Amino acid sequence: MEGTSVRTVAITAVAPLAWGTTYLVTEQLLPPGRPLFAAAVRALPAGLLLLAVVRQLPRGEWWWRAGLLGACNIGLFFPLIFLAAYYLPGGLAATVQAASPLAVMLLALLLLHERAGAVRVAAGFVGLAGVGLLVLRSPDGVTALGLAGAFGSVLVSALGFVLVKRWGRPEGVGMLTFVSWQLLAGGLLLVPLALVVEGAPPSLDAGAVGGFVWIGGAGTILAYACWFHGLSRMPAGAVSLVGLLNPVTGTTLGVLVAGEAFGWLQALGMTLVLGGVVAGQRRTATVARATPAPATDPEVALTR
Repeated sequence: MEGTSVRTVAITAVAPLAWGTTYLVTEQLLPPGRPLFAAAVRALPAGLLLLAVVRQLPRGEWWWRAGLLGACNIGLFFPLIFLAAYYLPGGLAATVQAASPLAVMLLALLLLHERAGAVRVAAGFVGLAGVGLLVLRSPDGVTALGLAGAFGSVLVSALGFVLVKRWGRPEGVGMLTFVSWQLLAGGLLLVPLALVVEGAPPSLDAGAVGGFVWIGGAGTILAYACWFHGLSRMPAGAVSLVGLLNPVTGTTLGVLVAGEAFGWLQALGMTLVLGGVVAGQRRTATVARATPAPATDPEVALTR
């Protein structure tokens, strides 16, 4: 790949690497059984902090667009992903996210008329095959509620990412501003929902505070800025394939830190997942050489 393509993919890859840590952090550090509270704390403080820095609100139609994107990418996605983290083993919860590329490719075809191409579709199925192997070897702790949360998070995030690709950003609006709008919209949706469903906030120890700082900073502000950076420069299907690094990270951390099972079937599954990432980026490299790079976003330069 040429320099520009390597840089774009590398920046985009920061997001799934950070997201892959969410499951272990949730299991080890956050208050148990509070997915809505965890989602609200992850979203709203980060959105308020970014808004205090960028000091720019949506205008016109971007009020409802930001609200819809915030609901898909934050308000619905966060509680579903925390639900998966609470009710599935960390490695399995992260690995289910490998189904996301196929969901994104399908929605991109329907909403953007973006054809993924045989190589990219095959890469998506290779990643999904890796998911099947890892699920096969992770029976303990699997619940229907956890699987529903994991697959639900795939669907809502796929819709949100495709809508981001379709609408882009308003002219003159930087990436961090764009992220702040979605975090605020999602956070404002989550706070009353968490209070009604889960009641008063729990007390937090030092570990929980540190966990929230990590997932709010690296796993939210930095990750979403990098992910939307990729969506603005690469086909939606190609970006989603970079997301296969999420289950690789989650599975690796689950084995190394949480002592989760890892056998030869899981090794084969991880090999297939990584193969899907490599195949997808070979396709991306071809597209990148034929497409001029857009102007650099000064806010996104902060993530490099």
